[in-house]
Amino acid sequence: MAPSLRRALIASGLSIAVTAAAAPPPPAETLSPARVAAVRAYIKKGWTTLTRSTRDLAKAAPDPKFPRAPGQGWPVYLPADEDRAAVEAVLKTTMAPEDLARIELYLPRPYVVPGGRFNEMYGWDSYFIQVGLLADGETERARDMVENFLYEIAHYGTILNANRTYYMTRSQPPFLTRMILGVYERTRDKEWLRRTRPAIDAYYRFWTTEPHLVAETGLSRYYDSGEGPAPEVLSDEKDAQGRTHYDRIREYYRDHAEAAKGDYDLDRYYDRKNDRLTPLFYKGDRSMRESGFDPSNRFGLFSVDITHYAPVCLNALLYRMETDAAEIEDTLGGADAAREWRRRAQARHAAVDRYLWDEASGLYLDYNFETKSRRKYEFATTFYPLWAGLASKAQAQRVRDNLTLFEAPGGLLTSTRVTGQQWDAPYGWAPLQMMGLDGLRRCGFDADADRISKKFLALVAKEFEEHGTIVEKYDVQRRESDVEAGIKFGYAANQIGFGWTNAAFLDLLAGLRKARPRAADIRLMPRLQSRGSAAAR
Repeated sequence: MAPSLRRALIASGLSIAVTAAAAPPPPAETLSPARVAAVRAYIKKGWTTLTRSTRDLAKAAPDPKFPRAPGQGWPVYLPADEDRAAVEAVLKTTMAPEDLARIELYLPRPYVVPGGRFNEMYGWDSYFIQVGLLADGETERARDMVENFLYEIAHYGTILNANRTYYMTRSQPPFLTRMILGVYERTRDKEWLRRTRPAIDAYYRFWTTEPHLVAETGLSRYYDSGEGPAPEVLSDEKDAQGRTHYDRIREYYRDHAEAAKGDYDLDRYYDRKNDRLTPLFYKGDRSMRESGFDPSNRFGLFSVDITHYAPVCLNALLYRMETDAAEIEDTLGGADAAREWRRRAQARHAAVDRYLWDEASGLYLDYNFETKSRRKYEFATTFYPLWAGLASKAQAQRVRDNLTLFEAPGGLLTSTRVTGQQWDAPYGWAPLQMMGLDGLRRCGFDADADRISKKFLALVAKEFEEHGTIVEKYDVQRRESDVEAGIKFGYAANQIGFGWTNAAFLDLLAGLRKARPRAADIRLMPRLQSRGSAAAR
């Protein structure tokens, strides 16, 4: 396809399919020890640079997404059941008086932020960051991240999207038990592990009761309890003309009224007569942000139909949570509780096979429970069930056979469609490299994981050498990090830091260096006898 035509299609916001393997990829640069060492040194220093704590709360409180006038303070929010006097006493011992006088969500332990405009502790970013911390020997920082999540569950009922007050209406993808076990595998502290049980139960209830539960399927969905526009979008996601992400979508709906056909009824999301977005649009947009995946067309145009889907990613994560919790109970001697967790996992396994596995395409696809159909939108979350241990040998092979849809010169593509949105092609994101490649390894496809790992590692190293930084997202087709020109919806700027890319570099590097067990040697959940049977309610 001619570059001018591709640019025109992207500018119009139209979705076009891409074939990742259409052109032979350039050879990946040699990952010499010297090149790797330079990137690793940057990452090691970065953990300190990106860490926030009560000692430097004045640095943690400012929010780049909400500019304030010079001299205007940054409030620090405390939960209603917190001991204000005790917190103030701690802050007085750790902060300079002038900082304390100047200084919205308090956390008791240090944490690592993603970087750039994200100067707070995020839900799913923190799992990937923690993988990097543990790989780099930063066990205490990794434990602190978990402690903060236990604090949020105790005081707010869930792990928050991030520790700002405007994020309190939603969570993010559930990685809690993975993080707990990551720490326990290093410390073997059973008393600490025992203390996490109430939080695991409470967080699981959050995801498996209404409004997150889709009762007729036995699966869960993303759902933000807030209403109206997301505040961070109104404040920060603006283009050169001063238009917000919402302004651009409203204009697109107005000028391309037929674009949503086949996705959803546009009238549910856009009021043509008054040229405004509807409350259901904002509910969907907020819920998309709970998924962690910012704009794409995965759940219909701009993903705003997400509340009507049972997603592959969320339900694979909940299955892993159930099997992890069973392992934790086994470790602590809770045989009855372990059996109950396994029963839940088996029920979800049956539901995933029934609703999310698409035999015709050989992919896991998101299920629209309104239309009672799977959406034929190829997305890299199809690798999540491999990572979670959900896929049978035959299913894993079918997914692996579809690698040509996603493999690009610089790693795994997020989707197969170019839409002008940052969670679609041609972009590749660190967490999906980690999940996808770890999933391939778990199922015994080490040669594929090695090959693609080298591509992404070489891309990160190349861009680090050219720009001196590690960033949030990459164009894995062009093997570049200058992505702003192609992103038309959401925020276009590439963020520097960057926590989960740091982690992906370490994790993928470790995967190349470490002998992994073959699929036959991995203990998986026993397959149910009747795959595709009705899910247990």
